[in-house]
Amino acid sequence: MRILVLNGSPKGKNSITLQTIEYLKIRFPQHEWETLHVGQLIALYEKDFTKARAALDRAELIIFSYPVYTFIAPYQLHRFVELMKEHRVDVSGKWASQLSTSKHFYDVTAHRYVMENAQDMGMKFVRGLSADMDDLTTKKGREEAEAFFRYLMFSVESGSCEPSLPVQPAPAHVPATQAESTGEKTGDVVILTDVRPEDTQLQGMIDRFRAVCPKKTRVINLREYPFKGGCLGCFGCAKSGKCVYPGGFDEFLRNDIQKAEAEVHAFSISDHGMSAVFKCYSDRQFCNGHRTVRMGAPIGYIVSGNYKYEENLRMIVEGRAEVGGNFLCGVATDEDNTDAAIDRLAKTLAWAMDHKHTQPKNFLGVGGMRIFRDLIWLMQGLMKEDHRFFKKHGQYDFPQKQRGRMMAMYLVGFLMGNEKLKKKAGSKMTEGMLMPYAKVLKQARKESGLEQ
Repeated sequence: MRILVLNGSPKGKNSITLQTIEYLKIRFPQHEWETLHVGQLIALYEKDFTKARAALDRAELIIFSYPVYTFIAPYQLHRFVELMKEHRVDVSGKWASQLSTSKHFYDVTAHRYVMENAQDMGMKFVRGLSADMDDLTTKKGREEAEAFFRYLMFSVESGSCEPSLPVQPAPAHVPATQAESTGEKTGDVVILTDVRPEDTQLQGMIDRFRAVCPKKTRVINLREYPFKGGCLGCFGCAKSGKCVYPGGFDEFLRNDIQKAEAEVHAFSISDHGMSAVFKCYSDRQFCNGHRTVRMGAPIGYIVSGNYKYEENLRMIVEGRAEVGGNFLCGVATDEDNTDAAIDRLAKTLAWAMDHKHTQPKNFLGVGGMRIFRDLIWLMQGLMKEDHRFFKKHGQYDFPQKQRGRMMAMYLVGFLMGNEKLKKKAGSKMTEGMLMPYAKVLKQARKESGLEQ
């Protein structure tokens, strides 16, 4: 079978993910393998797509190979997918799958993003392999890689692929109406956008938000920033926090964006997410490492498009806020009552700023931070800035430190395991578990004047 590997890593041949592909080439030599280093050579393919088109035309099976960067594939692969669609490459009917490496931080959203875009182009998609970065160095990891490829070949031979989502109708795009600006404003809200001159719908939404928002707002159009390229995954910033690219992006990020009291991201949905420009910005924020430097800052979104049908994008939006420790003030869309949605977002954002409102993390935030916590602890010798940040903010919350609670649970377990004691205790066990909460409620009644 003619297999084309789209290597989305900016490291090219030095990609850790690609090593698993190289292993599969050795183990399954009966197939004809070809690799395009689309991540490393994305600037070349933007200028001339001829060679890429020829390789895509030759392929019978396409494997997207990439490291997971900030919830999705790297910007470079994101951009290559855009180019495939812009050049109207006919890959309909071809088989496709994916292979990623990461520490499993939101690999699920990355895989969903790649699959949905491949299916948009009519490809028959087979569930991919999400491997840990170190898996190939273990016997178990190598066995799992081979098992994945055998399953992939079985799926092709049997004609079995993932079901495509139904095509949703184009959004009605209810326009936002103009509004009079409110009176004296304070605060600082930065609106990050990738709006183009032709994006009149999105521009109208931004204009209304700025008018009705009780806080001062300023706009940064990411299309106007000279990025010079996406994150290289070089870890040059791990120690100093400074990006290896010239141009001072890290200073721009920290002075122009991160000093704001709140953020609003405004974009039109494209390819089941934000544009490649927004993805480039997201990836380049790795100069902050895994440090949640914006925790406590409220965040909101202004979105033009079929947001209610984009389940994966909704998870990314919520997940980013939860992991970052940002109160998600809302997502204003143009799917229904656009004006009301924008006005509600503006009011909620202003209230959150005034009251310094935060809330506990849900599963998306707790799970994501657990992965970061364990990763930084292991790699503290390299990621020194991250390590200092995690120590300072008490993010090394390992359960092993809660020795008192662990001993208490041993005691409870002993009592529950002894039938005589259990019978004697009866309902007192439940009452005992409620004692700390009863104390809290009693104190609350006292403070509220309900009890002397």
